[in-house]
Amino acid sequence: MSDLTELEQKSLAEIPHPSLPEGSSLYGSTKVFPDYQAEEGESYFTLVHGIAHESSVSFVAILQATRALRKGFESAIYFYGPGSLNALATRGFPTTGTSAFPGEHNINNSLKTFIDEGGKVYCCRFGLSLHGAREEDLIEGVIPTHPLDVQDALIHYKRKGAIINSTYMI
Repeated sequence: MSDLTELEQKSLAEIPHPSLPEGSSLYGSTKVFPDYQAEEGESYFTLVHGIAHESSVSFVAILQATRALRKGFESAIYFYGPGSLNALATRGFPTTGTSAFPGEHNINNSLKTFIDEGGKVYCCRFGLSLHGAREEDLIEGVIPTHPLDVQDALIHYKRKGAIINSTYMI
């Protein structure tokens, strides 16, 4: 450790570290609601208008849609606006597929898993165009859609009685 001033040493010593040993429970584990499973024909539809890596909203939405899929729901994710950037296969630095930081490909990997397990992923072409992204840059299996499809997809899944999870980030 570098040379510390007396006040820096005092500050470090005020609270012992670690305050709890690794593995200590910080929170209870009681699940309050039942672990619902899909009933025959139920759907779960997720809209994502959040930018990859700018907050957790996009990643958490993918995780929720995957959990719904694993519970037996027909599950679909629709990326639109800046959310379209989540569906790009060209993420990486200095080359595509190379992670410049741990977790850079969490979204890509989670979307691939979602698609492999039977989920549908839609991506608005207009959202791509707003950010200079190309359709051929999409993760394999992502379905490109017309800008007018955003509203009609919402109507489609609402009429099916889907649970709709709409995430939005400014």
